[in-house]
Amino acid sequence: MERWSGKVAIVTGASSGIGAATAKDLVKAGMVVVGLARRVDRVEALKTDLPASAADRLHAVKCDVSKEEDILQVFKWVEEKFGGVDVLINNAGIVRQTDLIDADNTKMLREVLDTNVLGLVLCSREAYQSMKKRSVDGHIVHINSVLGHTVLNFPHLNVYPASKHAVTAITETMRNELRTAGTKIKITSISPGVVRTEIVPESFIEQGHPMLESEDISEAVLYVLGTPPRVQIHEVIIKPVGETF
Repeated sequence: MERWSGKVAIVTGASSGIGAATAKDLVKAGMVVVGLARRVDRVEALKTDLPASAADRLHAVKCDVSKEEDILQVFKWVEEKFGGVDVLINNAGIVRQTDLIDADNTKMLREVLDTNVLGLVLCSREAYQSMKKRSVDGHIVHINSVLGHTVLNFPHLNVYPASKHAVTAITETMRNELRTAGTKIKITSISPGVVRTEIVPESFIEQGHPMLESEDISEAVLYVLGTPPRVQIHEVIIKPVGETF
């Protein structure tokens, strides 16, 4: 991670779970981190978990990635304050409790797709433009899911697996585009199994299923970022020991 010391990372969905763990670990690794979230106070609170000498490298910025105007404003602010972004961690994702066949659920379905798919694409687009402008060989990491590679018989998944399958396809499409553009920008998909986060129903946790912790995924982020410039990790699938999915 030495080559990223002092460089700028944007982490979406940084207020809790994987995003919070990743933001803290990147700061500890020497990066300047812009943590995006709707609950910006919770990102600010992460500073209490950081060494005093590192806390000022974490910047909490309010952003709803389902809104393009928020995304554009954030990337403009990052450019004005830091010059641009070197690493993007697309972590923001949501689940809504409904079935595809339920009545009057259009708003919930659209929220999932706008956040999990379009928000990810727009953040990646703006990150690429920033990297291209400064000739930076940066890295884009998509926090995907095992549900981006399979569909389970599990209640209320609705468009969530579709959104994660889209992330799998988007990652490979972007990789082709980045190669065609002649860049050395890397792109990686990290697909965890069930992680103990706010989006997992409490009833599922209480059943005692094997689960990953957010820090397990953050460690994977550090690993892919820490590979030499000649190495690109395309996909990482992480499951807890004993998972049967």
